[in-house]
Amino acid sequence: MLTESEAASPLADVPYSLRHAGVSLWLESGVSPAEVARRAGHSIAVLFRFCAKAIHRNQQRANQQIERALEAADSD
Repeated sequence: MLTESEAASPLADVPYSLRHAGVSLWLESGVSPAEVARRAGHSIAVLFRFCAKAIHRNQQRANQQIERALEAADSD
């Protein structure tokens, strides 16, 4: 627990920043939003609200995965 002066300082922002960085890393690594939300201990709706930028950046990767799957299905 932080003291009153620590809570009023930038130190109080550190745990939240580290948690947010961890969640963003999981998303950027390709972990599904459902799994990230479960590990972070909150709902997917909360994850989408607070980590929308990281999720949006994964759209390109998702599009590429879908294209590869469709190309593989076409070649079968």
